[in-house]
Amino acid sequence: MKKEQFRPVKSAERVLDVIELIAGRRRAMSHAEIAASLRIPKSSLTHLLRSLTRRGYLVLEPGRQAYAAGRALFELAKSAGTRLDLAALAKEAIDALAAQTGESASFSVYRHDYVERVYGADSPHALAYRMTLGARFPLYASSGGKAVLAALPVEERERYLAQVRIERHTERTIRSVGELRRELAEAAREGVAFSRGEHTRGIVAVAAPVKRADGYPVGAVNVVVPSARFDSTLEVRCVQAVKRAAQRIEAELNTRVPYRRGS
Repeated sequence: MKKEQFRPVKSAERVLDVIELIAGRRRAMSHAEIAASLRIPKSSLTHLLRSLTRRGYLVLEPGRQAYAAGRALFELAKSAGTRLDLAALAKEAIDALAAQTGESASFSVYRHDYVERVYGADSPHALAYRMTLGARFPLYASSGGKAVLAALPVEERERYLAQVRIERHTERTIRSVGELRRELAEAAREGVAFSRGEHTRGIVAVAAPVKRADGYPVGAVNVVVPSARFDSTLEVRCVQAVKRAAQRIEAELNTRVPYRRGS
């Protein structure tokens, strides 16, 4: 059987060449330097550099007219490095959280407009919510999602709220952006967010965000309880426990990946 020939996409190759060149040199480079180094026609390079700058992967240094690596490139590298081990980092804290509360507990990562469960520990009770790995939940209808939303930078949260389309998962799903804003304000004050049957009937969940050292949320810890067993005493215990678990994961995360503001 004849092997299919590989045909590189010229535009994609050039984008990667530019990024690798500037990242490798570790200094800002002028339009002329980049063109000469990569042998790209200046007219083609102009459009490519504008696109990369608009998306934040490059930044044009004022005065020098030279291009350097932008924040989006650093964030992409940070995100890839962090997500590789978040489930492992969270394991001990989530296992302890489930043991302390006697309820199912999990850690979910923030994925743009939803959260995804990457580690979970099930409750020993016969009546319990089972933590399926890989399950995804919309930010507006889940405790972990709302915890992340409340902790996001204002600009990013506002972009989400401006474009979100709220779908009803149950009769208790939040109905409007205004209602969601009120819940997020409370979550920001209290440090925890709730979902009371909003995604799954008969289930109450409480979550706390897990944040990098610069304050940006990478995910959330939550405890999920059948509403038939959820009372005020258990609520207090769960709130305290998820906060401790989140702090424990943050300490481990920020020891291994020391983020800095403005980096």
